[in-house]
Formats: sequence, structure tokens, C-alpha cells
Amino acid sequence: MKIGFDNEKYIEMQASRIRERIDQFGGKLYLEFGGKLFDDYHASRVLPGFEPDTKVRMLKSLADDVEIIIAINAEDIENGKRRSDIGITYDEDALRLMDAFQSLGLYVGSVCITHFTGQPKAEAFQTRLQHMGIKSYRHYIIEHYPTDIAHVVSDEGFGKNQFVETSRPLVVVTAPGPGSGKLATCLSQLYHENKRGVKAGYAKFETFPVWNLPLKHPVNIAYEAATADLDDNNIIDPFHLEAYNQVTVNYNRDVETFPVLKAMMEHIMGESPYQSPTDMGVNMVGYCISDDDVCREASLNEIVRRYYRTAEQIKRTGSGESDLAKIELLMNEVGIDKDFNPAHAAAMLKEEVTGKPAGAMVLPDGSVVTGKTSELLGAASSLLLNALKRVAGVDKETYVVSDQALEPIGHLKTEHLHSKNPRLHSNETLIALSISSATNPEAEKVIEASYQLKGCDAYFSVIISAADERTYRNLGINVCCEPKFERGTFYHK
Repeated sequence: MKIGFDNEKYIEMQASRIRERIDQFGGKLYLEFGGKLFDDYHASRVLPGFEPDTKVRMLKSLADDVEIIIAINAEDIENGKRRSDIGITYDEDALRLMDAFQSLGLYVGSVCITHFTGQPKAEAFQTRLQHMGIKSYRHYIIEHYPTDIAHVVSDEGFGKNQFVETSRPLVVVTAPGPGSGKLATCLSQLYHENKRGVKAGYAKFETFPVWNLPLKHPVNIAYEAATADLDDNNIIDPFHLEAYNQVTVNYNRDVETFPVLKAMMEHIMGESPYQSPTDMGVNMVGYCISDDDVCREASLNEIVRRYYRTAEQIKRTGSGESDLAKIELLMNEVGIDKDFNPAHAAAMLKEEVTGKPAGAMVLPDGSVVTGKTSELLGAASSLLLNALKRVAGVDKETYVVSDQALEPIGHLKTEHLHSKNPRLHSNETLIALSISSATNPEAEKVIEASYQLKGCDAYFSVIISAADERTYRNLGINVCCEPKFERGTFYHK
């Protein structure tokens, strides 16, 4: 994979920028952390070289100064809201995040339960935290928030929230997902700190849109495609343009709410330290792009991936047509269509020739390899094997998986596990390949080459199984599927 982003430079610059902002406010900063901390795969796809855990690694460089508050909405606990990517509830994810932070040597100070109105499940969760020895606090719904500033910034507004005790100069406020109340938690803390005579500040860390890239740069357009369902739009920050005569990019929600946020800060601190939404940010990503062309191409591919992901969602659920229409407009803006990646046309042609589902992948050298459905292997398994052999330098006609390894797995599936599909999924094929490697050096060579497929794009002529997609994702391969099912049934797993 071509590299377009300097990861180490970013970690150093980002940590330095945050230290500067802490000093700006006299040694105490509440930093609202947007996006994903541990698994920012979107950033790693549009900025090749950016690692999914880069933001956490950056925080680790500040570990002695960092304290983390995890904010979680009581309504989300009560309603059992789940993360769409990993499928667990927000309250369980809060515990997962705490484990992950602490395993990296980062201090989690407490959990803040926001929008609390006595929800039974939220109370039960707080009791559970207490038994675990985890400090937790309640923040309440404030009437007329955020428009009635005089009421919000008063003892009857932020004042009725419990003050979250913190001990370190950098307090990172993060959450399992959007709508958790991170901003309100930060502002409430500023109010209470100010009443206690403690000087503290607020800043926002959001990777996208990248404020110092052009509005129509593919990296920023890819962010719009990724958030098509949230109705986010990138716009020029009018407040920054007026204050500094400098063009910067922000998104509509931050621009729309900035006047209210600025007024709140003026009430809390006497004056606002910021003249624009861009001022509030500390993001240094734009300074660390080392190859703009690489990032542009990666972003164009990401826009197309979002198109296929949304089209697949429509096929599965019947919803999302307006999101797809928005992504189509974005593709028009950057001058691409759904055939931008050559693997798509190759997969469709392979299906047309063979009459069965097929797949294709663009390899690191730019070549395209295909895979077809056979008696023993599905399209995803066939493509994976062919791609691995190509990057390992093993001839395509060489059998690296023995029949003695394949047939027993197929027999187990159909005769004992009662599967109607005898073909091996990708994970099962890798197991068979691993068994074969005990006696076949070529099979071992193919397995060792798997890391070379990280970042590659695979396209399929049908929607592949969840098991296949999971295996590809674990290998770091991006998957796109034509929005059609292999079988003409009503129910699909």
C-alpha cells in the first residue's frame, strides 16, 4: 500500500498542539474527543499510513497528564442502544473502553451519566459501576438547553449537575457514540471549575473535516460520504473568515451552534477564548499529509466504498435511498462513478463469463486478480487464495491446499453441521491452508504473505456472507459488494 501520511510526525505534532492548548488555559483543559479512538479505520483508509490506533498512541505520549471521562446518555442505556459496528450496547462498550484505556496505561477517572431522569437501567448501571469501584456522576436534562443561556449557565442549569472530580491537567471526554453529551459535560465542568476559582479551558479534537484542506478536497468529501446518514455538510467557516480573513473548513452543526457556545463561554469565563468553531479545534492531520496524490486516490476509493455499502443497506433493509442519492452527488462533484475501481468491472465480467458469483481484487502493484465460485470454494475463498498466491509469488496453477484438508471440512459442514452450502468460507479455507502448510512449504509461503493484502480493495458480484466479510476485514482488506443476493430467497442471514 502506498503511504500518503506521516504517522510519527502526526503523533508528535498533535501531542505538542494539545500541550500548547493546556498552557493557554493555565494548566487545565477539557478536551472533547470526537470520532473513534481505538479503531479509526475511516482515517486509515483515506490517509494511508494513519494507523487505526494512532490517536490512542498520541494520548499515550501524554499519559502522565491525561485523565479520561466516559460520557454516556442515560436514555441510550435505558433503550439498549448498540454500536452498529461491533454490535454491543453502549453501557457494555463503556466498560470495554475502560478496559482498553487501562490496558494502555491511560487513567480512566470516572463515568458521567448524562440526561439522567431516574431511568431504572441507568440507575442499575451506576450501581454496577459502584460495585466495580468506578466513580460515576449524574448530569441532568437542563430545560431550554442550549438556547436559554442565562438559565443554562446558572445554579439551576449546569449548577445542578454533579461536579466530576478530576486530578490531571488534560481531561479527555469521550463516549461510546454520538449524542452522549460530551460537549455539555465539558461546559458543565467549566462552570463548576470557574465557581471554584479554578482556571480551565475547553477544546475539541475532531479529525474530519480537515480544517486546512480545501472544501472540495477528496479527503473532506469522503467524510461527507461517510456521514451521509447524519445530514452533515462541510462548509466554509464564516466566523473564521470574518475574524481572520482565512478560509477554513468545518461542518454545519458546529457552525450553527457556535454563537450559542461562544455566548456560554462568555457567561462562564467572562470572555470567549474563541472567535470561530475552527479556533476550538486542535487537529493537526492536515499538516502531516506526505503525499497528497495518494490520499486523494484513497479518498476517492472510500467514497465509492460508501456508495456500495449504502446500496447494500438499501437491498437489505429497504432504507437509505436519500443517503445513496447524496453520495451519488458527491461522486459527481469529484468526477468519479461506481466503476472507479477496476476490480468492480473485473468481478462483473468474471461472473458474466462463468455464470456464477465472482470477485476481483486490486493488489499492491496495481494488478487485478479474480476468483470464481467452484464446487469446493465460494467466490470470496477463491479470490483470497488467488490473491495470496499472486503476492507470494506462487504459480496460480499450484495447489497449495490439499484435498485431504478441504474435503473433511466440507463433509463436516454438510453432514454434521447441517449446512446446505458445501463450499468453504474464507476463514475455513485459511484453516485448510494452515493444515496444508504442515507438509507443504508453498502453503506456508502463501500464509506468510497475507500481510501484503492489507489495504487492498476487493469487489464481489453478489453480497458475500458475514463470515467472509469478517475474515477479509481481519486481514485489512476493504470489501464492496454489488447490491444483489446470490439466492433469490426472501430471507438472508
